[in-house]
Amino acid sequence: MPDTFAITIVSIAIFTVIAAFLKGKSQDKCLRDFSRNAVTLEETTGKTIWGKLRVETTGLELIYPAKYKDKSGHDEMSYIMYKHEYPNIQALTRYHDQLDERDEREREKELRRTYHPNVLRRFKRKVRNFFNIIRDSIMDVVNLLIGQAKKSAPGGAILTSQDKYISKTKQELVKSAETSFEPLLERHIGKRVVLELVRAGEIFEYPGVLKDYTAEFIEVMDIDYKIKEDQPARKADLVVLRKYGVIRHLGE
Repeated sequence: MPDTFAITIVSIAIFTVIAAFLKGKSQDKCLRDFSRNAVTLEETTGKTIWGKLRVETTGLELIYPAKYKDKSGHDEMSYIMYKHEYPNIQALTRYHDQLDERDEREREKELRRTYHPNVLRRFKRKVRNFFNIIRDSIMDVVNLLIGQAKKSAPGGAILTSQDKYISKTKQELVKSAETSFEPLLERHIGKRVVLELVRAGEIFEYPGVLKDYTAEFIEVMDIDYKIKEDQPARKADLVVLRKYGVIRHLGE
């Protein structure tokens, strides 16, 4: 008869290593798509920052095009936002007229690949989603093994005393996954949709092409974007927190 407790301990050790590796390598895919591009960061406070985006696992940084002198008199060259501050993001906007020629070509190429994706691109996405589902199934197996091992003695007492650590390890592994699979959004990838964005209690609607989504963000391309009704619209791509933005309608 297999030693359930030993299997559980080995499983936890393996998943701890995997979780640590994924956590160190993972970057949000929607944010990564704007990496090295000139973007405008809008915060929920109304503050806006402009610069070239650099994305890391622990946050993001906007590199200013030139040295900026703060009101207090000191020089600043960038703006750093840590991951725990992401709820302050209203939107990350990539205006087309702020891109250089190379970045604009790359953006146009990506839009062509995104809008009504071909069979190969859809297949690659299905494979990725399949592995996300497998990941969730593996976590169910780990939970089952832990539950069985807790009933054994003396190993069960050890696992019970480590509940907090075990739960944290499982959460880290799940959070390290790049995408949180959402069937309602998945079928509209590459199609024209209408993004509903809440800003200061008001609802704004922006038609565009749904590029991607993650557990935290939604990315929509080719939007006529303006912050206020009395402003002229500018062509842009948008990354917004799912906390403030939802895909409300299919647009085609």
